[in-house]
Amino acid sequence: MNLQELERIAARLVAEHKGLLAADESNSTIEKRFKGIGVTSSETTRRAYREMLFTTPGVEKFISGVILYDETLRQKTKEDVPFADYLGRRGMIPGIKVDKGTKPLAGSPTEKITEGLDGLQERLQEYYRLGARFAKWRAVIEVAAEIPTEYCLRANAQALARYAALCQEVGLVPIVEPEVLMDGAHTLERCADISSATLKIVFDELYTHRVALEGILLKPNMVISGMQCPRQADVAEVARETVAVLKRYVPAAVPGIAFLSGGQSAELATAHLNAMNALGHFPWKLSFSYGRALQAAALEAWRGREANWGAGQKAFSQRAHCNSSACAGAYTAQMEKVA
Repeated sequence: MNLQELERIAARLVAEHKGLLAADESNSTIEKRFKGIGVTSSETTRRAYREMLFTTPGVEKFISGVILYDETLRQKTKEDVPFADYLGRRGMIPGIKVDKGTKPLAGSPTEKITEGLDGLQERLQEYYRLGARFAKWRAVIEVAAEIPTEYCLRANAQALARYAALCQEVGLVPIVEPEVLMDGAHTLERCADISSATLKIVFDELYTHRVALEGILLKPNMVISGMQCPRQADVAEVARETVAVLKRYVPAAVPGIAFLSGGQSAELATAHLNAMNALGHFPWKLSFSYGRALQAAALEAWRGREANWGAGQKAFSQRAHCNSSACAGAYTAQMEKVA
């Protein structure tokens, strides 16, 4: 393991008010998104859509890296340049999603466990050869009256830690993503409690598995009210509670925290990130690793038509710009009106 190189890559991913584009939707997920705009999902349309995003002029000022899906990492631009090479030339680091999705957890089937450890070392080595320099693994933590159990939290944390250790061995920076879902009627306080328990166990397991924290990024949920909760916490409350939990449970050795949007609207995810960064300086950078919150407007503007590339790119660039500003605590609602 070359820790110095891992630290360098991790620092670049959260440097200069930049964040990550999560363009790692599986084929089944992107098919659902495409259906919403009347586009048939095929290798050709998926490639064209991702190229529209990646070739957006000037977006490297806001985006430091892109999480790719297996298919996308193997694809090329219209000029026959591999996407990984193209992104790298523009200063955006290519990454790769490596988990195999979730299945019911044995012994607690109402909960989920993420699969994909079998053969992972060999896949990581191949992804490195293809140009990836960081990876992502997502654990899913559902909240209800009797869940999550400590068993579920521990099982997912162990998988995250094993994945992270394997990544670092082959030279990939692991993004550790334990997501406490927004689904449900739980309160902000309940989300804070579950997020705290999750992070505590995750870092226990990372330490046990000898993962170098200086060479990882954390991709957590924000502490937020469940979608069905009668009282939705406001932006300031979410910012305060999220930062409080992170200060208690995320070691200072971690270089950056790149939040997932988790089903929030694009504008709300940006406002929450901005409010956190406006609270002051922290031992780690607070950034973004958004999928829908960066892509939804661009997807709607593109609608599968090459003639709409410019409109799609403009929408994507605007959202990336807003989130870059939020990393500096400089985002304002006026930016949305201008857009």
